[in-house]
Amino acid sequence: MRKNLYFIIILCSLSSCYTYQVKKQVDPAAGNKQDSKKNAALVNTTAAPMKSTAAESQSLNSQPTPAPINIQEKLAPNKNVKIDVEGKSYKIIVDRWESDSLVAHPVHNPKKILKFHKNQINSDKIAEKRFSQPIADIITVAAYTAVGVGIYLLVR
Repeated sequence: MRKNLYFIIILCSLSSCYTYQVKKQVDPAAGNKQDSKKNAALVNTTAAPMKSTAAESQSLNSQPTPAPINIQEKLAPNKNVKIDVEGKSYKIIVDRWESDSLVAHPVHNPKKILKFHKNQINSDKIAEKRFSQPIADIITVAAYTAVGVGIYLLVR
């Protein structure tokens, strides 16, 4: 019983509240669909819709192309990120950009220098290190439970 309790305490103390998460892009098409529904409702409520408003609602229904993702903006200096390069995953801290090449070092090894060309990096799988509130809540509940069990065992 004590070995299991010690094991659980060690696992809670070794877990981290920070995770690597891919930043979700805002879908401009979804926003335009909602706007076009509002505009269509306004056009239907007016007694005599004008030709210009009909043309505007048609232009809103057309789907714009998503903005291109700039890797150099995503990978700014001193950012802690996880990137996918030719099928291999790296947890790095970005140092700088030298024209089209990214110069970085692994998270726990600042002496090792890594260089990647921007075409090698998969821009869809760039994950930033962020604080994860659900994991922090789970660790907090587990710590309170462990303290409660410890107090119960001492009182008993």
